[in-house]
Amino acid sequence: MTALTGLATEADTAVATGRPSDARAGGRRRTWVQVIRYILLGVLALLYISPVLFMIVTSFKTRADAAGIPPTWIPDPFTTQAYETILTASGTPVLIWFSNSLIAAVLHSLLVVVTASLAAYPLARMTFRGRGVVFSVVIATLLIPPVILIIPNYLIVGNLGWLNSLIAIIIPTAASAFGVFFMRQFFLSLPTELEEAALLDGANRWQIFLRVILPLSKPALATLALLAFLTNWNDFLWPVYVLFSADVQTLPSGLGTLQSANAVRYDLLMAGAVIASVPVLLLFVFLQRFIIEGVSRSGLKG
Repeated sequence: MTALTGLATEADTAVATGRPSDARAGGRRRTWVQVIRYILLGVLALLYISPVLFMIVTSFKTRADAAGIPPTWIPDPFTTQAYETILTASGTPVLIWFSNSLIAAVLHSLLVVVTASLAAYPLARMTFRGRGVVFSVVIATLLIPPVILIIPNYLIVGNLGWLNSLIAIIIPTAASAFGVFFMRQFFLSLPTELEEAALLDGANRWQIFLRVILPLSKPALATLALLAFLTNWNDFLWPVYVLFSADVQTLPSGLGTLQSANAVRYDLLMAGAVIASVPVLLLFVFLQRFIIEGVSRSGLKG
């Protein structure tokens, strides 16, 4: 009876002090805060996506409609003429440019992953004299503007006989200082007990690297591969200097030629941009989970 009386007293006190209503009011405030937050995020997402949507819409317009002022969001009429023109014209071998870019970007990203992981592992996990100096030199190269290296790289590529070939845009930038830094940060996040256990089992450093470290580094490897792919895929300046023939050009340099030849053909330009965006969007969709995990564990959160 005393316990029931105490519970009733507590209930009366809660009602008197207005605690349940305060809780409901706090819940409503949190709900409204979340609604406002989602609205703001939706507006920001729309601002970021709108240029891509307008690019896609314009690629399905006629030549006159694409150059019309003010611009419209709905094609009138809807046509695929721009894609047919850009894919079938003899002077603009877009499919060849696309395949060249794809081959170069894939091979370049594989080389970056291999060289960066091999260089980052000893800098993160092995102790040797001068390790800090070596890492400092690698990081210092990030401060050098890439445009300064165009002439030295051009002379090297020319002496090796790689001009006007895809090798010229695959190998010269395969040693990535950012890749070394990125993979080193990820390797440092892995527990050292795994390596110690492997050493006790008789494994050497090479076996530990291949069978223990690399399988655990798939998120970082996928992230670095994607970043290297995007860098090579979007590169415009270097291919313009080292690729001369139309059949060996990459998509960015080829689209630059298309733009100069068709300065007012916005429908063709947007169709070429859509074709160039497809591999990037597909890679991001399929590798999004690995990218988030790799960036979060490597200490590069923004």
